[in-house]
Amino acid sequence: MPNHFYKQIILSVAFIFCGNFLLHAQTSLKLKYKRSYVYAGIEVGSKGVKMSIIEMARNSGKNPNYSIVMDTSVNTDFISFTPATFESSLNAFSGLYITALDFYHIPSDRIYTVISSGVKVSAQKSQKTPWIQNLIDSFKLRIKDPSRSVAVIDAEEEARLSHLGIVPESKRFTTFLIDIGSGNTKGGYFPSDNISHIKLFQLTWGTQSTANAAIKRLDRDNSIKNYGIQLQRVLQGDANKEITYAVNISGAYNMSDNVAFSGGAAWATATLLFPELIDDPVVPVTYEQVEKFYENLYDNYNSFSGKELIQHINDNSLDKNAIAHEINTVNKVFDQKAMLAASGLLLKIMRQFDGVHERKQFYLIKNGEVGWISAYVNKSIVR
Repeated sequence: MPNHFYKQIILSVAFIFCGNFLLHAQTSLKLKYKRSYVYAGIEVGSKGVKMSIIEMARNSGKNPNYSIVMDTSVNTDFISFTPATFESSLNAFSGLYITALDFYHIPSDRIYTVISSGVKVSAQKSQKTPWIQNLIDSFKLRIKDPSRSVAVIDAEEEARLSHLGIVPESKRFTTFLIDIGSGNTKGGYFPSDNISHIKLFQLTWGTQSTANAAIKRLDRDNSIKNYGIQLQRVLQGDANKEITYAVNISGAYNMSDNVAFSGGAAWATATLLFPELIDDPVVPVTYEQVEKFYENLYDNYNSFSGKELIQHINDNSLDKNAIAHEINTVNKVFDQKAMLAASGLLLKIMRQFDGVHERKQFYLIKNGEVGWISAYVNKSIVR
């Protein structure tokens, strides 16, 4: 989307959330528990700024249950590191904070503001690390709160919190979780019953950084055919070397029965591949299904529009309007090139676990973006 789209975010917060959703503020939030507190987590990621509102119910002596009340995001592409994307990210960051504070009346000490590890990694690769501190300082100035804490999360802590917030306790020690973000990929598994330490898996490649690397190679030929060629050169070159090495040193192949993917790439792939499973937060997939999906994205991208996909859903008990809305949301967030980068990177990682003698069970997690935020909130509460 063009950058001018974001410049009005402060003046019209309702524009972000689209109309009727914001009519009744916190009183309209559908809470699940009788005794609970509402928290907001706002994260500046590589591709955009996300806000999740989470209801936390405290159970005596146990970890709290949580319910996702709502989540939203604004695409700002911070890791392009241009003045326009910086301004877009600052507007979104401060706009969402003001929305949580003033519109939803969430106290400031229950609003958590963080910078994702993907931004940190991308800034280091591009030698743009000072941009992060500049964004934080500008954000504090914009919201008039110089003491506001804005943590820059490292990959290991983000991976650990994601695992705790996403993976069910029954599968905690048999699942390798991989979060494909915009600027990097991180994840890991718990090699023992000690959840304070995770065996980290980390790549400097994410959906947007992979797409950007391919785009830089286009040399004025912006056709999809040329993009596909250059994307494969990126994926088969440095990205493949890094993926192979990272998987091998992680030891995850021998230690994990399940490989779960979260992040925007997982959400988008699951939604377009199985739109009828709109209510399923976790979708099992095979390597072959994702491979065919990638080929269809390249050869027949128009078949993944909301209008086209809805025509193939025969179950009349499903809410086709809701499904079409979700499909259209994916297509607004990911254009054809971004979707090819997302599924291409996903395939490269899956390939390392799709062995001849042992095939892992793959899962795509659609609501993973709130997992590490919920765990981060929980950790902050009990600290």
